Order: sequence, then C-alpha cells, then structure tokens
Amino acid sequence: ITARMTDTEIEGPGRHRNGDVLAESATKRDDVFDETYKEKEGPKPSMIIVWRNIILMTLLHIGAVYGITLVPSAHVLTWAWFVFCFLTSALGVTAGAHRLWSHRSYKASLPLRIFLATANSMAFQNDIFEWARDHRVHHKFSETDADPHNAVRGFFFAHIGWLLVRKHPDVIEKGKKLELSDLKADKVVMFQRKYYKMSVVLMCFSIPMFVPWCLWGESLWLGYFVPGLLRYTLVLNATWLVNSAAHMWGNRPYDTNINPRENKFVTLSAIGEGFHNYHHTFPYDYASSEFGCKLNLTTCFIDLMCFLGLAKDRKRVSPEIVLARAQRTGDGSTRNRSG
Repeated sequence: ITARMTDTEIEGPGRHRNGDVLAESATKRDDVFDETYKEKEGPKPSMIIVWRNIILMTLLHIGAVYGITLVPSAHVLTWAWFVFCFLTSALGVTAGAHRLWSHRSYKASLPLRIFLATANSMAFQNDIFEWARDHRVHHKFSETDADPHNAVRGFFFAHIGWLLVRKHPDVIEKGKKLELSDLKADKVVMFQRKYYKMSVVLMCFSIPMFVPWCLWGESLWLGYFVPGLLRYTLVLNATWLVNSAAHMWGNRPYDTNINPRENKFVTLSAIGEGFHNYHHTFPYDYASSEFGCKLNLTTCFIDLMCFLGLAKDRKRVSPEIVLARAQRTGDGSTRNRSG
C-alpha cells in the first residue's frame, strides 16, 4: 500500500485546480443550500410528541449523571478506556457519517470504512444511511421547515427536541427526493444498516462494559454506567451542540447570510466540528475548517489515514477562494480566525 497522499484542491464551485469540472459540482450536490425552496404558507403542522423517546432520553441522562458519581471510584485504566471509547465513537460520526458518507469529502479504503462503520455503531446516532440522508437534507434546506433540526425553532429543538417529536412533513418529503445512490452502493453502509441494532448492542454497550471487567477487573456496574452510558451521552451532546450552539453563538468570518457560526467550545467538544460557518460555506472541504489540524482532531485522523494509505482524494478549498469569500460575505473577523 502506498503512503502517497492524493488530494483534490478546489479552486471554485465544482472545479479542480486544472480546470476540470468535478463529477459532483456544487450545483448538483445534495449538501449545498437550495435557494429555490420556499416554506409552505399557512399554519404550521402541529408537533406530535414521541413519548417513548422522551422517556428514554430522560432515563439516559439520569444514568449519565449517576455515572459521573462513579468516576472517582473507577480504575485509572477505565478512565483511559472511557477516553478511547469517546474518541472512537466520535470519529465514527465526524470522520465517518459526516465527512466521508454525508459530504464525500475524501475517499476511504475498505478497512477504514469498516472501522468507521463499527465506530459509528458505537456512537448510536442512527445508522450511517439515515444519518447521512438527514444531514444532506439539513444542508440543502438549512434552517427551514425541511431542516430536521431547524435552529430557528430554538436551542432546545435544535439540540434534542427534534428527536422528541415526529419529523416535519417537509423533512420527510425532501429526504425521499435526495439522490442516495452512493450510499446504497456502499456495501459497508448497507451491511451496517441491515445489522444496526445488533451492532449497537455490541459496540455501544457490551464492549465498553465488558472490556474493563475482563482485562483489569472493573465491576460490570461501573463499566455499564461510565464507559457505557456516560460516554454515550457525552458523545450525543457533543454532536447535538453542532446543531444548536454552533448555529447560534460565534462569529461568521465567511458568510453573514447564514446562521452557522465558528464556536470554539463546540470545536473542542466535537473534535473539530465547530468551524461551522466555514463548513456551511464550503461543505465539501474534508477539513471542515480553514485551519487544517488546528483544534481539529478529525482532520488529523483523516490526514493520518492518508499517510498510511488508507484514505485519499481529500477535497480542499484553496486559500485564495477562502479569502475572497471571507472578504465578500464575511463579518470582517480578523485573519486569525480560530472559532
């Protein structure tokens, strides 16, 4: 396997440096905002509460709070295992479901796709197919009725409330019309979707709980609540903060016409996903940031995978295009933008 990195530097919407038009130009992508969409006039459909989800989410967070009380009594190796499980499951979302499968911002080898799919099951945030479909809808119809977690409806809705009610009819309608042939053609994605429930039981709960018990004698009780429930809950909330906080608080160096912001707290908690004004301006950039690996563990991971020959064809927006866009539509933030 060669360790040579092969990348694509995007000079403009849908163009390589050599002038060839990308197969997935910005005008044809499902993760670029659709200016033609108009919300339906008249009264909004009533929200239908999903009480099962409310009960489960309440119990989950109660369990996580209890898990915090157990942390001081955990073995030091359990703390290390907690961090490992957190980062692994987070990468399954950020490097996997998000940057690879939602935005196709780089290409991954079969071994890497298998790892990311497995890590994604550890994150338990819906299977890759459903996650990527909803995320493309989010970008294409951002902050409209067709956005699954429309931040215009408030912090709580964008953070967790959207999971506690039935989807808006426009979300369902637009999701059905997306071109998802790339996801359907990926055997790893479809295998995970077919066996998702089984993989979640194994990866999200069983392995985090049993490894400390088997290898260094940690109690199953503590293993379930700390690297299990507490870690899972923290990864969930880190992801949700991208939908909520990063759409409300922070600066907008690249485009003031959209609400997504650069939010350093979200950048740190979601291992690099808080450069959100940049990301919604250039959703096809694999780094999801102007600054490469700075405060961006996910980008570092993808770079490492390229160095090892397990990934290639990272799409990157040229500095000239970024600067021109910032000068044209940004909020005037200094060039030392870091979230």
